[in-house]
Amino acid sequence: MEWTLLFGAIVGLSLGLTGGGGSIFAVPLLVYGLDLDFRRAVALSLAVVGLTALYGAVVQARQGRVLWGAGIVLGIGGICSAPIGAWLGDRIPEFYSLLFFAALMIFIGSRMLLKKQAVGDVPLHWISCERQPDGNPRFSSKCAAKLVGAGALTGILSGIFGVGGGFLVVPALLLVTCVSIDRALATSLVAIFLISASGFLANMGRLSPADAPLGIVFLVGSAIGMTVGIQLKQFIPARGLQVIFGVGVIGTAVFIIVQTL
Repeated sequence: MEWTLLFGAIVGLSLGLTGGGGSIFAVPLLVYGLDLDFRRAVALSLAVVGLTALYGAVVQARQGRVLWGAGIVLGIGGICSAPIGAWLGDRIPEFYSLLFFAALMIFIGSRMLLKKQAVGDVPLHWISCERQPDGNPRFSSKCAAKLVGAGALTGILSGIFGVGGGFLVVPALLLVTCVSIDRALATSLVAIFLISASGFLANMGRLSPADAPLGIVFLVGSAIGMTVGIQLKQFIPARGLQVIFGVGVIGTAVFIIVQTL
């Protein structure tokens, strides 16, 4: 149980610090640390990451960091497409799923390490929503369509790999809404909750009542890690968060490849 609590704390800490990466760490920890098969790990990780993200969003909403509208609209796109990802995931052998998962992690980790500035620092007008005088995005049909499209891609990956999609949600929010990195990280948790919930419903048949105690302990550890991560985030520069996240993701991917091969 101590290891389960620790592994959960790692997942929550990642979510709290970077607004993503929870399931990227959760699935390998459940598979290699707690000996769950890949599809069970996917279902359990979606449940824990989703609930932890909701907890983190509520905490940060009190500080005025969460754009509920943007998070919900992006999450709706993910909800619609997550079952497609789950359907695809059931048809991909576990061996290849793990290797594809590791390749995705290396790509994301490399992007984080090579990126020297936050995506939102360079607005792209053909992608970005119009902004109001207070700096918040002006919601329109075009803005909503961009957010739904980003959420749909995230939902497919969520269903296949059991990822909540934060590593895609945060860049999408930075590009489309042009808000600060701090607000993007907080808002991403809303979309992660919705996308994870949809992915979990599509994968929940993989779990049994016997998995409940494990899931509860993992969730408690994750909530503790989220609380610590939210506090630490205030003292770490954005570039520092990118480097920490990128190194951790690539290191985990290498471990998965070695274990799988």
